[in-house]
Amino acid sequence: MKRVLILGSTGSIGTQALDVIERAPDAFEVVGLSAGGDHETLIGQAAKHGVRRIAVADPNAAARAGEAWTGGEVLAGPEGLIALVAESQADLVLNAIVGSAGLGPTIVALTEGMDVALANKESLVVGGELVTALAEATGAQLIPIDSEHTALHHLLTGEPPGVVEQLIITASGGPFRGRTDLEAVTVEEALNHPTWRMGGKITIDSATLMNKGLELMEAHHLFGTPYDHIDVVVHPQSIIHALVQLCDGSTKAHMGYPDMRVAIGYALHHPDRADLPIANLDLVQLGRLDFEAPDLDAFPCLRLAREAAVAGGTAPCALNAANEVAVHAFLTGRLGFTGIPRVIEGVIDRLGAQRVHDFEALYVTDSEARAVAHELIAVHA
Repeated sequence: MKRVLILGSTGSIGTQALDVIERAPDAFEVVGLSAGGDHETLIGQAAKHGVRRIAVADPNAAARAGEAWTGGEVLAGPEGLIALVAESQADLVLNAIVGSAGLGPTIVALTEGMDVALANKESLVVGGELVTALAEATGAQLIPIDSEHTALHHLLTGEPPGVVEQLIITASGGPFRGRTDLEAVTVEEALNHPTWRMGGKITIDSATLMNKGLELMEAHHLFGTPYDHIDVVVHPQSIIHALVQLCDGSTKAHMGYPDMRVAIGYALHHPDRADLPIANLDLVQLGRLDFEAPDLDAFPCLRLAREAAVAGGTAPCALNAANEVAVHAFLTGRLGFTGIPRVIEGVIDRLGAQRVHDFEALYVTDSEARAVAHELIAVHA
């Protein structure tokens, strides 16, 4: 049985991962679970799956969990989360923590030689070459949990070096595809994604197209592909998740109805596959597939992300931190929708791109970028 540790088990990815695991009970043993603050759901999951050790990032919620649960050990705060990973002896750590908070657990898991099923794209956006070098040094695998990167991982399997011309990531376009009047966008409108049901932060990133910028960086690090060989194309039906263009003029596409359990199942069972209750694609009923170029004037976050990616160094870390702060400010009514890219651009202009020698430099940049972002939000509010 594969020993699996799930970080962020109460969120969308975590709950769907447990659903996939329940469908193959003889294949997996869940050895630990973690959550940010939803200790009640976490305790229920632990009891159902026979887990004896959990971690709660919020110290107050962890204290309540310790009082409410007598079925095992409750670890608290960031230190408790790190201990949960380091001492789990897991074969696979599924990291579904939202934001840059997921970088530390990824580092610990890879250091211990554990494979990481990565739904936390910020681990690669922020950690970049340091994370991939760590995986290579310890022999641990990074397996993406993302519809686009799972598709690319599948499409590239078996292709020899030197034959890939272009990686193409698709984007639904979010709820504002085709619109340019975005100044007065409300939080409710931005959270109304036409295709996917996700957490608040990721949904806003999809609405601004920042999500595609982060995925661009993730693809670069996962597959070692230069940025000028990675494109983003808007595809509103979300049927084709990624394409790979080859040197002989052919293009491979990964297609299927949008359901994150495909990506989750791929990562959990890798290198095997398992049956999932997902309908096969009916092309006749579908009828048509549409594509268009992203509007970088209306959605400058994608442009900013590519520029930061090409600049390298600390720029992607600063961009990610500024985006997290700006999105939270938008969700809490302190910043307008179009203020998000303005804050991000201001942070990048202020901090620039410095060389990265170690993980500590990234944590310093993250802190500095957040401080500058808060200053700029006070100006733009």
